[in-house]
Amino acid sequence: MRALQLTGPGTLELRETPVPEIGPTDLLLRVGAAGLCHSDLHVLAVPVTLRAEPMTLGHEIAGTIEAVGAEVEGRAVGERGLVYLCWSCGVCRECVSGNENVCLAAGRAAMPPCPGLGPDGGMAEYVRIPANSFVPIGEMEFDQAAPLADAALTSYHAIRGAREELRPGATAVVVGVGGLGHVAVQILKAITAVRIVAVDIAPDKLELAGECGADLGLRADGETATRILELTDGRGAEAVFDFVGNDATARLSVEAVAPNGAYRMVGLAGGNPGIDAGPAGGPGLPWGATVRKSYAGTKSDLLACVALARSGALRMSVERFDLADGPTAVDRLERGLVRGRAVLIP
Repeated sequence: MRALQLTGPGTLELRETPVPEIGPTDLLLRVGAAGLCHSDLHVLAVPVTLRAEPMTLGHEIAGTIEAVGAEVEGRAVGERGLVYLCWSCGVCRECVSGNENVCLAAGRAAMPPCPGLGPDGGMAEYVRIPANSFVPIGEMEFDQAAPLADAALTSYHAIRGAREELRPGATAVVVGVGGLGHVAVQILKAITAVRIVAVDIAPDKLELAGECGADLGLRADGETATRILELTDGRGAEAVFDFVGNDATARLSVEAVAPNGAYRMVGLAGGNPGIDAGPAGGPGLPWGATVRKSYAGTKSDLLACVALARSGALRMSVERFDLADGPTAVDRLERGLVRGRAVLIP
């Protein structure tokens, strides 16, 4: 089969590899679509080899069951579904509590094995997956389903973790209207009655935010926090979701969040929000505001995302690429040219 593989630091190659062999508790999935994420760019940027042999990228995967392991019950060849990306132990206290994304077996890093980040991922014609990671999607299009596995899952989890602040009439700010941000706008629109303010540096991304249901779009600059404070009578937004995570957006989030508000770090750009233990006031973090680094989501969160998509409340903006054009898609994503989510089709 063909697979898009990391063969060395920063080196991505389309290679011929054997179709994976499955174990008794696995499924073999014929890939219908695989999303491309900024996390993949981070993997490409790592200056060391993540494992000795080439690794197939791709953690947003949808497809059709091609083969079923001998001990698997309840799954059948031909079923269509997507892959829950946290391959957790399933038996620790976090997993049985429904917090599979912070499985104890993953230690302090709290990142369970994930396809494309250790195990081979779905940017290929076939992928081996644990049977319990399969989530049925019915007749949903594969290019719509695949990004649910991360772009929707991660957005939904971050929003659910701030639900206490998302009361009717509150203001929620979405910083960065990319693959995750344009989904977050739709989720906020579908499950809350808040005013949604989108922030981005690109006019076309703000246009996309409006199409997704944002009430207002703000061009990111040095005055963005001031404008958010003006919109909220000087109080700040009850929730700020930062899907970029660089220094500028981290500081914006701190300056724009309200007292007792929720600041959720989602983007991975290594930004420093400048939070200290000094008295609250001015541009610093206000009293009562919470900060949470939000990673992926639970399987229950993913089921909710699938339900939203199947109801029509959630629709991905996608750019489709052939698997062989993966490097082109990566280049477009790095340059900020993808509108929504890039999806590779084997």
